[in-house]
Amino acid sequence: MFSHHGPSTCLSRNMRAHTVTVLFILTCALVYVTLLEETPQDTAYNTKRGIVASILVFLCFGVTQAKDGPFTRPHPAYWRFWLCVTVVYELFLIFILFQTVHDGRQFMKYIDPKLGVPLPERDYGGNCLMYDPGNTTDPFHNIWDKMDGFVPAHFLGWYIKTLMIRDWWMCMIISVMFEFLEYSLEHQLPNFSECWWDHWIMDVLLCNGLGIYCGMKALAWLSMKPYQWQGLWNIPTYKGKIKRMAFQFTPYSWVKFEWKPASNLRRWLAVLGIIFMFLLAELNTFYLKFVLWMPPEHYLVLLRLVFFVNVGGVAMREIYDFMDDPKFHKKLGQQAWLVAAITVTEFLIVVKYDPNTIMLPIPFVVTQCWFLGIFLIVIWTLWRFFIRDITLRYKETRQRNQEVPADRDRPLGNGSTSTPSGRSKLNGSSETVRMRKS
Repeated sequence: MFSHHGPSTCLSRNMRAHTVTVLFILTCALVYVTLLEETPQDTAYNTKRGIVASILVFLCFGVTQAKDGPFTRPHPAYWRFWLCVTVVYELFLIFILFQTVHDGRQFMKYIDPKLGVPLPERDYGGNCLMYDPGNTTDPFHNIWDKMDGFVPAHFLGWYIKTLMIRDWWMCMIISVMFEFLEYSLEHQLPNFSECWWDHWIMDVLLCNGLGIYCGMKALAWLSMKPYQWQGLWNIPTYKGKIKRMAFQFTPYSWVKFEWKPASNLRRWLAVLGIIFMFLLAELNTFYLKFVLWMPPEHYLVLLRLVFFVNVGGVAMREIYDFMDDPKFHKKLGQQAWLVAAITVTEFLIVVKYDPNTIMLPIPFVVTQCWFLGIFLIVIWTLWRFFIRDITLRYKETRQRNQEVPADRDRPLGNGSTSTPSGRSKLNGSSETVRMRKS
């Protein structure tokens, strides 16, 4: 396992934040807008422009002054930028949360005039025949209909999630659990209604499974790769310089995640919390565009996914450091804190904007299955971390108590016990006394 603290200190000396340069450029831009540019007489345009300018000034401040996180490649400023974007996105969600349902949906028109109108969701169910004999032109048309842009998105998404989580079991559990969630909530969102082979063959086995497999191969390569860096100008050949520039986008050092959920109760609850937050963030993707009337192919949906790709890895590293070494990392990292707050805020927006959909009664069979699963988790937790430990401690104590009398009464080679008499302690054995007299 490679340490990440020492190299980041060295990098912070070599990679300057250019605080004075950024401040000078920002000041020049503000002077130009104030003195040389005429302000338009359009209130809506000026409002948008002022909000964008305020966000840009905050991003400039954060990129140069914010605290560095655990990642330093390709540049610490890159990760400081995404930290500030996380703050801006959380503030935007808080603003949407405090609006009425109508005002919040109509506010999206200021971002894109095409938004603010209800859009029907596509139904992925219907005819679930993989081979349709009634269609003589193309019997496999149901399969080709599912081959849309979301297929490579599923694969790429799970490839990146595997790089974040760095554990095959956790990735597979989240992948399978989300398919169960789609089964359970298809009465609320129409696009959760998919064919069985779309759930388990196309999603779990092909898209998700292949993405997880490729991600694990990439993790194996990163863990075996030598991390010995050389300055760009110290490399003599052009080929070496190009290779060094490409490796600038790889990690400076590598830390293998060993979650060990069954080692203690704290790690077990932490892993359960990570899985829960991952699933909630996945559900928010579908519910947010449903309640805010955004089509699935809208660029805001894509931007949200790009946002989570860039901040998710940092958040997972901070969570792992906080869980694995609480003595050194005494508090949860800033990016992990913000990502958790964003996930909860998004869910609260969904609850406020469409409580009728959220409160639709879940089918009784589905409720029984989830109660059974939760019950089994609770029973296993009690057995593993309470009943089993108490039983083991009782057995160890009983075995220790049985060994102490046995050691005390163990006989010697001549049949006598190991406890000598008081006289032999002082004078030794009778043979020793006779030898002294002679």
